[in-house]
Amino acid sequence: MENTINLLVVDDHTMVRDGLTSMLNQLDGIHVIGGCASGEEAIGLARTTNPHIIIMDVVLKGMTGIEATRWIKEQNAAIKIILISGEVKKEFVAAGIRSGIDGFLPKDASSELLLQAINTVRGGGRYFTEAITTLIFEDFYSKEKTGNKRERKITEGLTKRESEILELVAQGIGNKEIGDRLFISVKTVETHKSHILDKLGLKNTSELIRYAIKNNIISLD
Repeated sequence: MENTINLLVVDDHTMVRDGLTSMLNQLDGIHVIGGCASGEEAIGLARTTNPHIIIMDVVLKGMTGIEATRWIKEQNAAIKIILISGEVKKEFVAAGIRSGIDGFLPKDASSELLLQAINTVRGGGRYFTEAITTLIFEDFYSKEKTGNKRERKITEGLTKRESEILELVAQGIGNKEIGDRLFISVKTVETHKSHILDKLGLKNTSELIRYAIKNNIISLD
């Protein structure tokens, strides 16, 4: 039907995914057109099925839901994404907002709350529960939009994400900690580092650090 909202469900636990799919399909005007267990699969399905909304767990094996959100939004910003999590953390919500999520819900949300979130984001709004808003959203959104935080310098020839990783690597932060901070996998961090070295004509991390100091990307103070 023309007014039906097509959804994609992403969760690496089959029982959770199937249960959520069953619940959603019982809601008026909702149709789950597919489901998968990983962020990588979600990116591919988003491209082939073009859902209106994706409901995706934050914690997945391999690529996180936050990282997958960033990729999907870069490919098709019209797709709305609602992240769900068994544990609502300030860091999850903050990173999700940076990635472009349209909503965030706890996994124990009722079907009524889920339907409200779906209708809100489908209409162009953002949906966060009152508890989440009280916890983080107003403070974080204000800082993000008013530019109160320091603006990270983007190195010429690098993407924004590569510039971000360049700065962290130059500060001596390890791959795992970088991945934890940015909610991306260690493999993705390593791939970005390789691209950075290639683009800047550098051979290793030591040369990268010297480059960062020379170009005032980091300071020795």
